[in-house]
Amino acid sequence: MKKQLYLAILISIFSHSVFAQDRQMGGVSTGEAKIYTSKRTTGITDEKAPKVFADVTAQTPIKNFQCVAGDKAKNFIVETTACTVAVFDYDNDGKPDIFFLNGSTLGTELGKEKPPRSALFRNLGNWKFEDVTEKSGLANERWGMGVAVADFNNDGFADLFVGNYGVSRLYKNNGNGTFTDVAEKLGVAIKGWHTGATFGDYDKDGRLDLFVPAYIEFDLKNLPPNPSDAGKKTSVGKNFCQFRGQPVMCGPRGLKGAKDKLFHQKADGTFEEVSDKAGVKDEGNYYGFASVFIDVDDDRDLDLLVVNDSTPKQLYINKGDGTFEEIGYPSGIALNENGREQAGMGLAVGDYDNDGRVDFHITNFSDDSNTLYRNDGDANFTDITFQSGLGETTIPFLGWGTSFLDFDNDGWKDVAVANGHVYPIVDNFQWGTSFAQQLLLFKNTKSPTNGQIRFERVAAAPNSGLALSINARGMAVADFDGDGRLDLITANMDSTPTLLRNVSDAKNNWLSLELIGDTAKKTPKDAAGSVVFVTTGKLRQRFDLTSGGGYASQNEQRVHIGLGDAIKIDNLEIIWANGQTEKLAVDKINTQITIMQNTSTLK
Repeated sequence: MKKQLYLAILISIFSHSVFAQDRQMGGVSTGEAKIYTSKRTTGITDEKAPKVFADVTAQTPIKNFQCVAGDKAKNFIVETTACTVAVFDYDNDGKPDIFFLNGSTLGTELGKEKPPRSALFRNLGNWKFEDVTEKSGLANERWGMGVAVADFNNDGFADLFVGNYGVSRLYKNNGNGTFTDVAEKLGVAIKGWHTGATFGDYDKDGRLDLFVPAYIEFDLKNLPPNPSDAGKKTSVGKNFCQFRGQPVMCGPRGLKGAKDKLFHQKADGTFEEVSDKAGVKDEGNYYGFASVFIDVDDDRDLDLLVVNDSTPKQLYINKGDGTFEEIGYPSGIALNENGREQAGMGLAVGDYDNDGRVDFHITNFSDDSNTLYRNDGDANFTDITFQSGLGETTIPFLGWGTSFLDFDNDGWKDVAVANGHVYPIVDNFQWGTSFAQQLLLFKNTKSPTNGQIRFERVAAAPNSGLALSINARGMAVADFDGDGRLDLITANMDSTPTLLRNVSDAKNNWLSLELIGDTAKKTPKDAAGSVVFVTTGKLRQRFDLTSGGGYASQNEQRVHIGLGDAIKIDNLEIIWANGQTEKLAVDKINTQITIMQNTSTLK
């Protein structure tokens, strides 16, 4: 089967969007794109719907940031994938700050224009933010494509890895509000097109390692055909790249993929590339977008999931000896339920059905649904997208950032999706889709008759955050004001970001945890890779503390727990990243607490 897929990739000269048209749409095989006569991705509101998120961007200096992603015509694929975001507490004041990774332009890369700057906004509390980019040294001024957060050197301050088109950076947090790029010094100043990285201690030596997906080998001096070449003929006598008969930018199909990289952190703090040695070979040179170190099979070491565009997803199982085995196909996660690879973009990680196993939600191109993979145990997954209600609704959308989040604190993880098309021309036709698109929020519900989990789209109240049409890429989840309700931030292409405050009237209880690992016991200081189980009555929830994920973005690295109407925690169990299990008594709710490993200390 692999050989057949590789052959299909080699002979295909169409973009992933064309390939995505020949799908099963809502269970009906069409053989061609499903054409809708009205837009289904913008302007859909309900006067009776309660407001869940309010757009508060204009009240903050965040409104002054503009993410640049090439020319607005989007003639080349490199101009369509930038604009990501990371939320992290860079100054350890207890408030989540926001880093926006900017893109660039072809002119800048050719030395003809001034480079756009990334930006860091310090959270001052009460929805006030301060632009501290200049002082912090986080302007990047390269074509940013992805960002991940971790305290890689265990000094108690969160650091940043930035994947660029060009040379990537590793920003060390100096602990005084400034950052230093140490990528070259430590061996991770890699050149190429690198995207959504993830940190994790895969060999349990107490030091965080780094995986970096790669997308395309894209040469500005040898550009592929673009829409202005529509009248020209290729060697096979066809227009090179089309979407529904219209000329569009090319890629990723027909372009050469790039090879992912796994870096092991050595005792001296430098990194060595061990991809082949460790079995993370990316033999297909797939188009990598998102990744996460996560314990898939619950054997207390970190596995690795990679989401690829237009090629199969890869699942590397940790063998416990410093090497991995790739089992994407036998696990059921490489393809969808129809046996087809999808144009994967973003990755949500979470136990949505509260069965104690981690599940995944993956966003895809328009004319195809997003995908929900249920973890059945023993590293086996089932695509239950349409059974769960996440199928038909998502088909006209082009999804990017996604996350599981309990927006109403009822104890069941919901799903948020950031959307936006890559072809501006879609606004010129009645194809049922649009360039700028609304966010999607799905509430997790459970049938009282058969107990089956269903996700129902939350209607957008007029003039609310869910009613906005934006061309989003990266998205991150955080409780920006500490009120116990999770908020959203999106990074938008060729536009300002969108900061959404959770204004839902949910009255459920909650608890927020910050975990601090014991480095003497070989747990990373930031506890990345740890798993938390919380029991209230008959409900047992799982939470994984991860680096990366989403669409090349980073959620706040706190564990946010919705408690529903429970008034106490019956049991809190932490499986720390070193494999140690610790049970703690927690007598607080509706607050934020810090837990330090091996001290039984709650702050």
